[in-house]
Amino acid sequence: MSLVAPRSLVGPNSCYRFKSMATALHIPLHEYLETSYRPDREYVDGEIRERNVGKYEHARVQALLARWFGNHEHEWGVQVVTEQRVRVSATRIRIPDVALLPLNAQPDVIVEPPLLVIEILSPDDSYSDTQERAQDYRTMGVETVWIIDPKTRTGRMCRGAEWVEAARLEVSGTPLYVSLPDIFSQLMTA
Repeated sequence: MSLVAPRSLVGPNSCYRFKSMATALHIPLHEYLETSYRPDREYVDGEIRERNVGKYEHARVQALLARWFGNHEHEWGVQVVTEQRVRVSATRIRIPDVALLPLNAQPDVIVEPPLLVIEILSPDDSYSDTQERAQDYRTMGVETVWIIDPKTRTGRMCRGAEWVEAARLEVSGTPLYVSLPDIFSQLMTA
């Protein structure tokens, strides 16, 4: 589906509303859920939002985290997913870089709070957009959110209302953790 609606669909009685032709298309939730985007896009209060899919370091950190958690799935009773649609509220669907879910069958769009959500910063991500996404996860009931910055080789974890920078990111009360120096040591940079 194109982000620009055909002229026949745009008019005073249309369900399509534009903030600006170049930036946003507003569609009903059911239409978003029936549409595939490449790359996938988030749905925020009727607006289709592009995501920064990152560059090498973002992709590599995402792959390394998925492998790390994948290697521990049965031991920790979790399953790792990447870029999975998560319905954080009635009008918002986010797509975290990495999420950990209970080890059981899941719907096409996750509706129960993941055990952990990880956002990996891309060079084009803004602080305010990242904080908005993290707050959406927290409001949904996700107890732990991590934000990892490949550029600065740092990570922060949210526990309650506070953000703590740490080299070892953990999910309190569980065996879930990752050592960022171990992950970052596997990055090959030019």
